[in-house]
Amino acid sequence: MSARDTIKTISILGCGWYGFALAQKLVKTGYKVQGSTTTADKLTRFREVGIMPFEVVFDNYKELYESAFFYCDLLIISIPPKRNTVEAAFYEHKIKKIREAVLLHGVKRVLFISSTAVYGDHNTEVTEDTLPQPETASGKAILASENLLKENDAFSTTILRFGGLIGPGRDPARFFSGKKNIPNGKAPVNLIHLNDCIAITMAIIEQNAFGHVFNACSSAHPAKMDFYTQAALKSQLEAPEFVDELTNWKIVSSKYLESVLNVTATQPGW
Repeated sequence: MSARDTIKTISILGCGWYGFALAQKLVKTGYKVQGSTTTADKLTRFREVGIMPFEVVFDNYKELYESAFFYCDLLIISIPPKRNTVEAAFYEHKIKKIREAVLLHGVKRVLFISSTAVYGDHNTEVTEDTLPQPETASGKAILASENLLKENDAFSTTILRFGGLIGPGRDPARFFSGKKNIPNGKAPVNLIHLNDCIAITMAIIEQNAFGHVFNACSSAHPAKMDFYTQAALKSQLEAPEFVDELTNWKIVSSKYLESVLNVTATQPGW
């Protein structure tokens, strides 16, 4: 039985930069797509592009959703934690509440959008087989949330760990343009373009590849000082200035993208 026979309705919890672009692709491909937002003013925009809109809120003070949102063949969770410690601490609680809704409504497949921040920077190459050792509050919160979802037998979870996101509206040239004395200039970058994010997600869905962990990162890892300088030149912005040094770093290898999904992430261009 093909994935198209079993996955017909997809709910996306978090239609932000990636989630909204993915939802549009899924609609064009023929899936019924239900998208969530925490702000009512986005509901009309969703309808205009064929996404069935839902206001869904899981926060410190409020839990709001319609059961219909969780009546789906696949739930995609794409709600990254904030970087500050207080918000990151609440993130795990938020995922617990979402997990309760998943169990209550009998969702059978979950795709959790994670981050390569779970690995930390320990001066080595990492793959999906590497034991994650996050250093930041947000990285620790994401890893804890991964485990909350993976430990359940009632539904099958795939973890998709994205590298740094670039693409329309996220021009890497603007990240450091004009800044001076930026440390760790020789550190390799671990980036992925939005087009690759969507292509990899579609491959997971179309191949019904659940119960896996995937890193999603370009195979190209130029030095930070080289990549962002070239990006600034291309966008005709003031070039950044980096410290010519290598301190903490990692190289993220997407070991299972090709062997399991038969896809690769293209090199990030500038």
